[in-house]
Amino acid sequence: MMEQALAQRNRSFPLKTGKSRAALTLTHANAAGIDIGSASHFVAVPPDRDAEAVREFPSFTADLHALADWLQACGIDTVAMESTGVYWIALYELLDARGFTVLLVNARHVKNVSGRKSDVLDCQWLQQLMSYGLLRGAFRPADAVCALRSLSRQREMLLRGQGRQVQHMQKALTQMNLQLANVISDVASGTGQKILRAIVGGERDGRALAALRDVRIRASAEQIAKSLQGNWRAEHLFALKQALDAFDFIGTQLAECDRELEAQLARLHAHEGSPTKGKRRSRARKRPSSTCASTCSSCVASTSRASTALM
Repeated sequence: MMEQALAQRNRSFPLKTGKSRAALTLTHANAAGIDIGSASHFVAVPPDRDAEAVREFPSFTADLHALADWLQACGIDTVAMESTGVYWIALYELLDARGFTVLLVNARHVKNVSGRKSDVLDCQWLQQLMSYGLLRGAFRPADAVCALRSLSRQREMLLRGQGRQVQHMQKALTQMNLQLANVISDVASGTGQKILRAIVGGERDGRALAALRDVRIRASAEQIAKSLQGNWRAEHLFALKQALDAFDFIGTQLAECDRELEAQLARLHAHEGSPTKGKRRSRARKRPSSTCASTCSSCVASTSRASTALM
C-alpha cells in the first residue's frame, strides 16, 4: 500500500524536461581572471581576445603596469582575482585606478563550485566563472576609509608591542625578586614608571623609591619599600633598561600614529557646504478634550482622585 501511495505521489509531480531549463548566459563578456601569487600573477582573458589567452606577469611594479596595458588592449573591463594574504593589494589598487571593475573573490567559494577540470588553470577557472556571473566580490571600502583602517590597525599593533615591553619589565623585576607588581596594580602606571626609571637611573634605596608613589596608591610606603628589596643583578637591570627604552620608543610612534589618524579623520570630515536646517516641530502638550474627560474611564478616575484630595 505504501509503495502504491508513493508511486501515485510521484506521478502527481511531473518532471521538468531539459528544454524548459534556461541556459547560462554571459553576464560579463569582457571578464578576466587573475591568480595572485607572491612572485608572479597568472592572468586569463577570453580565448578570442589574444592568441596567448593566459600569461604570467612578475609582481614587479613595471610588470603590473604591463599587465594592465594588456588587459586594456584585450578590451577587458571586469577582473576577478583570487588571493590570500596581502599580495593582491598592489595590483587591486593599480587596476582600480586604471578604471577596471575589480572583484576580490573568496578562494574557498571558488573551490566549492563543482565541475572544475584538473587541466584548467586557476586563472582560467576564475575567468569562466566571472563571465557567467557566478562570483561575488568581497566588500572593500573607499580609499579614504582604507587608509583610516590601515592606520588604526597600525596603532593596534603598536599597542600590542607596548604591552609586550611591559611584560619584559615584569619579567626583569621577577628575576631580581622585586615584588613591585604584587603591591601596585600596574607597573606601567605613573607610580610604576617613576619607580622603574629611578631604578634604571641607579636608585637602590627602597624608602626613596617608595616616596615616589602616588597618594592614590592603596599600598603603604612600607609595603612598597619591602617589595623593592632584591638582588640587583646587572643583566636583569640591563633587560629592564632596554624594555623601558623600547616602551618609550613605541610611545613616540603611537603619538605619530595618533596625529596621522587625526589628519585622516579631518580629511574624511571635509564636505562642501553646510547641512540645511531641519523643520522645527512644535511641542504641543497633550490635553484631554472635553469629550474625553466625560467619557474616558482613566480621566474620570483621575478627576475623582483629585477631587478627593482637595476635600
